[in-house]
Amino acid sequence: MPHILRRLLVSVFLLLVMGFVTFWIMRATPGSFFDELKMNPQISPETITRYENIYHVHDAIIVQYGYWLLNAVKGDFGYSFYYNVPVSFVIGSRLLNTLLLSIVTIAVTWIVAIFLGVIAALKPNGILDRSLAFCAQLSFATPSFFLAIILLYAASQWGALPLGGMRSANFDDLNWWGKMTDIGAHLIIPVTVLSIASIGSLQRIMRGNLLGELNKPYILAARARGLSERRIIMVHALKNAFNPMITLLGLEFASLLSGAALVEVIVSWPGLGALMLTAVRSKDIYLVMTSFMMAGVMLLLGNLLADALLRAWDPRVKHD
Repeated sequence: MPHILRRLLVSVFLLLVMGFVTFWIMRATPGSFFDELKMNPQISPETITRYENIYHVHDAIIVQYGYWLLNAVKGDFGYSFYYNVPVSFVIGSRLLNTLLLSIVTIAVTWIVAIFLGVIAALKPNGILDRSLAFCAQLSFATPSFFLAIILLYAASQWGALPLGGMRSANFDDLNWWGKMTDIGAHLIIPVTVLSIASIGSLQRIMRGNLLGELNKPYILAARARGLSERRIIMVHALKNAFNPMITLLGLEFASLLSGAALVEVIVSWPGLGALMLTAVRSKDIYLVMTSFMMAGVMLLLGNLLADALLRAWDPRVKHD
């Protein structure tokens, strides 16, 4: 059986188990959204009973999860009682926003982290290397929400950047270039906050990987053959130093989504992170389930992508 197919089957199994654990925790906590509906005099008991029968509220948890999963495969993720619309509509309106923020953040983070890691590795223990190490430690110690508040305050004082949200009030009146520029301006603060939280660790990993490669025998042999230092680093050392970085790519999606939740709330970015927090607080179980499953899918797809990229990047992995 091909390696990718085995990984896909294992990923699907893990996703189903994760979904059941999430569903069990939500149902095991005291109270439910149906209890709040019963306190609303505008909703008739017949309507509540109909919804309870549709979602098999009084059946065993495994039965409830099975019915929800069966409907989810058909494209019906349930009903959001908090937003009073189908869950698919709520998720659809936020998913692209989170993907946009995630893709831009990962691109910025990895480009900057790899560049800084290479520079630090070329002159280890120098002033620049020590300065980058200090900045990395500082990024570890700075909470993302605190940094977001600082940047929002600075933006309010300078007036150069939007203060949260994703679009300006006159967004619909702008042309296509104006709309792209407007969204880009709103991305600066959340992307900066989320990138700083990851750049420190990634650039230290890249530095360590490259230093390890530069001290290996094949690099010494290449230098003895008279190859230029630029060619040795760019063609040989960097290629092998990228391998551990590629394996971290899949984890970036999950860590970014969990770390972005609070940042999205602070900067008012309409993404899945803020949606998940609202859904958990309101015990909107089917919205919670779909949000967590989407997060799981992003993690598993990221791991599969990283695995495929690693096998395509390094023939030795494919051979093994």
